[in-house]
Amino acid sequence: MSTQKKNESGFLIQGSILAVASIISRVIGLLYRIPLTAIIGDIGNDYYGAAMEVYSILLLISSYSLPLAVSKLVSTRVAKGERKNAYRLFKGAILFAAISGTIAALIVYFGAEVITVYLVKTPLSIFALKVLAPTLLVVAVLGVVRGFFQGMGTMMPSAISQLLEQIVNAIVSIWAAYMLFGYGSRIGAVLGNSDQYGAAYGAAGGTIGTGLGALAALLFVLFVFSAYVPVFKRQMLRDRRKGEESYRNIFFVLVMTIIPVLLSTTIYNISSIIDMGIFKHVAAAQGYAEKTYSTMWGIFSGKYKTLINVPIAIASSMAASSVPSLATAFASRDFPQVRRKIASSTRFVMVIAFPCAVGMGVLASPILQLLFHDARQMPARMIQVGAISIIFYSLSTLSNGILQGIDRMKAPVKNAVITLALHIGVLFILMYGFNLNIYAVVWANTFFSFLMCILNGAAIRKYIKYRQEIVRTFLIPAIASVVMGGAVYGMYELLIKTIKRNVIATAAAILVGVIVYGVVLLLMRGLTEEELKAFPKGYLLVKIAKKLHLLKK
Repeated sequence: MSTQKKNESGFLIQGSILAVASIISRVIGLLYRIPLTAIIGDIGNDYYGAAMEVYSILLLISSYSLPLAVSKLVSTRVAKGERKNAYRLFKGAILFAAISGTIAALIVYFGAEVITVYLVKTPLSIFALKVLAPTLLVVAVLGVVRGFFQGMGTMMPSAISQLLEQIVNAIVSIWAAYMLFGYGSRIGAVLGNSDQYGAAYGAAGGTIGTGLGALAALLFVLFVFSAYVPVFKRQMLRDRRKGEESYRNIFFVLVMTIIPVLLSTTIYNISSIIDMGIFKHVAAAQGYAEKTYSTMWGIFSGKYKTLINVPIAIASSMAASSVPSLATAFASRDFPQVRRKIASSTRFVMVIAFPCAVGMGVLASPILQLLFHDARQMPARMIQVGAISIIFYSLSTLSNGILQGIDRMKAPVKNAVITLALHIGVLFILMYGFNLNIYAVVWANTFFSFLMCILNGAAIRKYIKYRQEIVRTFLIPAIASVVMGGAVYGMYELLIKTIKRNVIATAAAILVGVIVYGVVLLLMRGLTEEELKAFPKGYLLVKIAKKLHLLKK
């Protein structure tokens, strides 16, 4: 295999490692939300979701941009043989994370009442939000260490720490939610509001798991880092550069790299908290009872977003792995390799996103019944309407990472500002003009992700002279997914009418869908042998495909 192919294969493999870990983490997150939802209910999910939205925004501001920035800056220095400067940059980033994380934690703790009452219009989410405050500092430092390893070209520490984080999170969240729900119910009984206080304290129990999960992940990556430091210091002895960057310059470079990433990711993700505020204020003005719109938002955040975000995690992982890899190729001015990496990562994400979107839309109600014992029309309709956003969010998330990797940091910021402004307008029109209540949020989010795809795609074409291949990347996965959707629907309807067991019918339909999609995709030459090898268990898949004559031997 040529060096170029090895590099591209390694790039996809590293991305797939992080993608698999993210998917498993999301699945764990999905599974623990089932008993958590059973404990705290839809209203508790509203309190939990409100706290997590505020936490997520401050997390973006304080630390989310750090892993991307650190991975990019470390990878470019290592590519130039400047390992001493890479290590100094890591130490500077740790200090930066400690400062930004502490400030964010103080803002959340002392500003929780103002935020929950006036911003998100969910006063009883204050308990969950205050519990999350210390987690901001932990995650900030955790992000720097993960970014360092990603910049060194290995995703394994990040992948394992993600899994550990979610496992601890799941166990602690369920236990703490159960314990605190009862405690809150007793307090609420005294205050004359047992159900809502029980849900509020139960939601706070769920956020305790978030904090302890992050702490477990931090301890793990620090242990790995301590074992790696002696090796890295020996490598620093072969450093080709004699001079060292000053910490003043390191802080300047960090800030200049972080600010564009920060702005783009914050604007890109702040739409959720804006949606919450707009939806609840408009719904209240339209005469909806507080319990009604709180339940709607609880379904949206606790069920719809939880399910939709599982496949989108793949795009986030590919974006994280793309940034250092693209930055290294871009720093070497190897533009053909940059274009190949963009093409391969986009194809990888689309091969996953299309069947997930179709499958989620077709099996919306069966999946909700299987996981949450929820056969209501509203949650199923929300997923059916919003399933296509899986494709758009996956592509827009990846394209954000691509633009950051090719050093066009301002482009995602500009695109996100334009999209957010139009998104808010669409949401108001759909709520006031069409009275679509929570469905307005789903449609507006789909519009947001679609427009980001268009604007980011145009920016990539402009800056790197890149033209996206259409047939193998989009058309073939789309056709294979439609065929798969028909097979899934037919299998589910057949089994549910004969054996009348949703668990068996749903599981069998998913299995049939995976097989049909894989067969059609390979028959239509949607993946090459080398691309298939980059998938988890890729060599085994290639062997099976050749035996079945789905790949040329």
